[in-house]
Amino acid sequence: MDRAPGPSARLKLALSYAGFVMLAGALLLAAVWVFLNRVSHPGLIIDPAYRLAVVRTFAPTAVAVMTFLLLFGLVGGWVLAGRMLAPLTRITDATRLATDGSLSHRIRLPGRMDEFRELADAFDTMLARLEAHVAEQQRFAANASHELRTPLAVSKALLDVARSDPDHRSGEVIERLNAVNTRAIDLTEALLLLSRADQRSFTREQVDLSLMAEEATETLLPLAERHGVTLETSGEVTPATGSPALLLQLTTNLVHNAIVHNLPGQGTVWVTTRVRPGTAVLTVENTGRPLGPQLASTLTEPFQRGTERVRSGHAGVGLGLAIVKTIARAHDGTLTLTPRAGGGLRVTVELPGAASVT
Repeated sequence: MDRAPGPSARLKLALSYAGFVMLAGALLLAAVWVFLNRVSHPGLIIDPAYRLAVVRTFAPTAVAVMTFLLLFGLVGGWVLAGRMLAPLTRITDATRLATDGSLSHRIRLPGRMDEFRELADAFDTMLARLEAHVAEQQRFAANASHELRTPLAVSKALLDVARSDPDHRSGEVIERLNAVNTRAIDLTEALLLLSRADQRSFTREQVDLSLMAEEATETLLPLAERHGVTLETSGEVTPATGSPALLLQLTTNLVHNAIVHNLPGQGTVWVTTRVRPGTAVLTVENTGRPLGPQLASTLTEPFQRGTERVRSGHAGVGLGLAIVKTIARAHDGTLTLTPRAGGGLRVTVELPGAASVT
């Protein structure tokens, strides 16, 4: 925004300080003058000529005092304003650096807590979050580019093979192209869902997380049976407020993730819902291979699939937990991933509660 130049805050503070000093001096001189004019003593009579002499004597002194107070107020106000505004200068410099793209700089203002240091600490916290967000977005862009490039490269290779095949056996090529194209479509739709949830462009309604859990488990029951995984659902009516479609997607992603990353032929998934004071809680827990806390903390990053980048028929597109995290955050909720002692993962989603769903 273009603004017309104006006096600096330091000059304004210096003038304000000088003005208050001048006002205090003027009030003090007025009090002295009133005292001299109204003093009374038995036997003391002040005639008009004497009063005039007092005025002539008092006036130059008053002018000298006021001049001194003006100079003292301006100089003292300028020095004090500079010292008081020094932290603001550091904050402004840091803001300019951040505007130029340098998010690694921190103010780290020393001294005891006051308004300026509170502002500096808040600004440092904001810079740290922005730096982490930018780094996350850069990793996401790089991973998304890689994931989108892979099916395109595979498609090109398949088409080259089909074109150079003298027998023109296109059936197998078409089938593989269909699988690759399906994966590309799934990835694109997941990216669109991730973007839509992050923008919070949805209407909030009353929902029951227990019904979401039941619907998700019923939908994914055939998948669980194919993998030999047992689904167990329990919990009470769990009212929350949000987008029914997005919260169903959140629940479905969690259950799907718990099924495909499980012990083959002997795994179990537990889906529970419960109510805490002011909070609706959804927990999806599964058996599986042991996970370390450090690895578990990275599973919500886009395209992260456990210990490696898995390529299988049920591996998904690597955005399941990333979408869950984004949907939970868009609903002002939290997502917590905790490795189970015996292997597997416990995922807890906490959302702001609502009145009872009827």
